[in-house]
Amino acid sequence: MISRSNRYERWDGSQEPFGRDAEELFDRLAEDLFQGGDFDYALHRLMSRGWRDKQGRRLPGFEEMLERLRQKRLQQLKRYNLNDLFGNIREKLNDILRRERQGINDRLEHAPESAKRVVQKITKKKLDELDHLPEDVGGTIRQLNDYEFMDEGASQAFQQLMEELKQQVSQTYFKNMTRTMQQLRPEHLGEIKEMMKALNQMLRDRLEGKTPRFEQFMQRFGHFFGPDPPKTLDELIQHLEKQMAQMESLMQSLSPEMRQQMEELLASTLNDPELQEQMAELAAQLELLSPRPGLGNRYAFYGSESLPLQEALSLMERLQGIEDLEAALREGYQGRQLTPEQSQQLQQLLGPDARQAADQMSELAAQLEKKGYVQKGRRGMELTPRGMRRIGQKALRDLYTRLKRDRFGDHPISVRGLGSERSDETKIYEFGDAFNLHVEQTLMNALRREGSQQPIRLKTDDFEVYRSEFSAQSATVLMIDMSRSMPLRGYFYAAKKVALALDALIRSQFPRDFLQVIAFSDYARPVKSHQLAELTYNESIYGTNIQHGLMLARQFLNRHKTGNKQVIIVTDGEPTAHMEGQHAVFFYPPLPETFQKTLLEVQRCTREHIVINTFMLDNDYHLVSFVKQMTRMNGGRAFFASADRLGDYVLLDYVDRKRKASR
Repeated sequence: MISRSNRYERWDGSQEPFGRDAEELFDRLAEDLFQGGDFDYALHRLMSRGWRDKQGRRLPGFEEMLERLRQKRLQQLKRYNLNDLFGNIREKLNDILRRERQGINDRLEHAPESAKRVVQKITKKKLDELDHLPEDVGGTIRQLNDYEFMDEGASQAFQQLMEELKQQVSQTYFKNMTRTMQQLRPEHLGEIKEMMKALNQMLRDRLEGKTPRFEQFMQRFGHFFGPDPPKTLDELIQHLEKQMAQMESLMQSLSPEMRQQMEELLASTLNDPELQEQMAELAAQLELLSPRPGLGNRYAFYGSESLPLQEALSLMERLQGIEDLEAALREGYQGRQLTPEQSQQLQQLLGPDARQAADQMSELAAQLEKKGYVQKGRRGMELTPRGMRRIGQKALRDLYTRLKRDRFGDHPISVRGLGSERSDETKIYEFGDAFNLHVEQTLMNALRREGSQQPIRLKTDDFEVYRSEFSAQSATVLMIDMSRSMPLRGYFYAAKKVALALDALIRSQFPRDFLQVIAFSDYARPVKSHQLAELTYNESIYGTNIQHGLMLARQFLNRHKTGNKQVIIVTDGEPTAHMEGQHAVFFYPPLPETFQKTLLEVQRCTREHIVINTFMLDNDYHLVSFVKQMTRMNGGRAFFASADRLGDYVLLDYVDRKRKASR
């Protein structure tokens, strides 16, 4: 007896989150594909709606998370306004001006009598300057930059205010950079402007298709970018774009008057035309390089709570973070995973359950790709041949599982034990195969995968079985009605599932048989095996052109020399279209000519020993009457089958015919 120890640990995101759940989720995707549509759409729906795990916990889908993020953003817009953005700055300026006026009066009051007239003249000029300061904050700061204070305390308070404003502005543009960049001190401005020139040159090179010299730039100016500098130019651009977007969003969200005041304030705070020019060029080039239409977004605030400038900039950062997170969740539909920072932000905004759900859904596509069921294609995630086989096997498994619990009549419930002989050829085991195991080849498959380690661990993909040789071969064409009434009446799901199951049955159990699926509505068209999983309908197309379907069926079957040829027709209505040369003619009620041309094609099939079996999904009088004529002429059989039992009849009839042909 082999003992095995188990070790349990808290899930931290590094372990595979699905295991067998990924297989079950893939089967849920298969159910969507049975209804029609492509795999990428089915995956999109699953991720949108979410699911319940085996413990019964509901995992929210991306759409629910996106809606909750939208509500978070709306709460901010409903709460705040930007009407008094410079209120606290204005208060500080008013306090500085009061102190300066008081200082001027004190200077005049304590001036010696001999210097009184000179001091009066100077103080009058100073007060006159203060009386004619602009009303807006930016203009006031611009003029005070050139004003010589008489009160030392007022002068220090103004310098402190300028330092605070510089820090706020530089934090917005140069967050996560060194204190040199954040303080913008005069002694460092020369080097900062050199760095900005070199940065703008790199961006110009990128826009002109030249190779930017990023390594040389970082060797010279890397000390500006803190302990964790960007590793690539793209990383640097992404960081700067994010920072510039905060100020751009604020500017767009302001009224025209407030925006002008903000521009004045920025110009007065930086107080260096060359630096302002470099920063304007940087913003323009980042906007050209950005995949978005603009760096920032306009937000319509309509709350009652006013925000000062610093808090407004922080709010822009939060709103931008919400939008970036929304964009990242939408990219999750293509299998892109959240970054650790984005996962942390999602947890802060929506809670740990949302983070776990997003991480698992982002991992889902990667897990399915790892298992070989899907791959990235031009239209998104696409099924691989292995994924298509699994969907067909699920359809087959669903139908036979139902028979096992609901046996009826004399139909057998298993496709094994048909009296076939074992071939010397082997194949990878698939659902439905007789388990005639080739032991040596199975062990070799495991050794090739795992290497020569002990014990040898087998996986389902390692099993290799002998192929079965049957004493009779057959060629079958399955004709599926794709006319408008099939999806409207809910029959398309059953017909598509039968096609997938029959394809899986023949591939796994009767590999030497031939199957061709033909979809027909106004025209008939062949459907390849790899297209079955994503077969869909068009509700705007009218017509049931059985004649054209039989014409194509004869062409396919005549390529095969077997004596067992059959056509299986699945339809819910009588013929309403026929071919006139290369064009289809549709009439309803159907023309007698349509019946005649269709029966003529039935006659040709009969002469070529092609059996036609018809499965009717409706008991309409005209359909039944036509099928009776067809079966009398051809000798095939007709079945009336409800949509939920269609697969039972088709698959069991196929297996029954194989048994009789093998005797």
